[in-house]
Amino acid sequence: MRTSWQITRSVWHAMFIREVLARTMVNRFSWVWMLVEPIALVVIMIWVRELMGRMRFVIGAEFVPWLIVGLVSFFLFREGVLRSMGAVKANQALFAYRQVLPVDPVLVRNILEGLIKTVVFFILLGGAAMLGYPMMPADPLAVVQGWVSMWLLGLGVGLVVSVGATLFTAVEAAVRLAMLPMFLLSGVIIPLHMLPHGVQQYLLLNPILHGVESMRLGFFGGYKSLAGVELSYVWLWILPLLALGLALHLRFTTRLKAQ
Repeated sequence: MRTSWQITRSVWHAMFIREVLARTMVNRFSWVWMLVEPIALVVIMIWVRELMGRMRFVIGAEFVPWLIVGLVSFFLFREGVLRSMGAVKANQALFAYRQVLPVDPVLVRNILEGLIKTVVFFILLGGAAMLGYPMMPADPLAVVQGWVSMWLLGLGVGLVVSVGATLFTAVEAAVRLAMLPMFLLSGVIIPLHMLPHGVQQYLLLNPILHGVESMRLGFFGGYKSLAGVELSYVWLWILPLLALGLALHLRFTTRLKAQ
């Protein structure tokens, strides 16, 4: 007789294969677009920032690598949240099997998204290196810690909003609208040292900013960020969000299956 963990692992494996096929087999170019889309967004943002000229100065880091690290880090968080919101409804038919719980597709989608963004990150680093930019991280362990932290932050928020978006349709629209201001307030494309000191102190309340800047600090040895940027602050958000998200899924399992 199989243990609960063996059953759960089998469910996750089957759902992972299902998600991969769904993402890659919609049409013959699906798997290409899955990689090209985030790369194209990064290239467009680099081009926009190039046009802005005077805002390209970053203390202790090359502009293009600095921007790549920030953009891909934020996209890792954002896609984890957005993909989670539709995970429960997209897999509604599978809940006829009692082994499948609403939390399973959320976890599986985040794992897949993390793997995809990791591949995209390496492609962008390799492409920038071929163009002559220094792309070797100063502290690889710190970069890995920052990457995992941003993924877990997206998972934590995704677990919470997947319940809200499934039970209340307005939640999904609100979260999607919030992503643009969050993008602008997380120091992804604007060097934080260019902002007024009073604004900087308010921005430090944003855990995404700490995750993005921690990635950059690990990547660029001479990079100077804001005083007070700490990866531990991100974990002060990750742990409660994961606990809250799992608790909500446990509390509303029956309602989520019935939607």
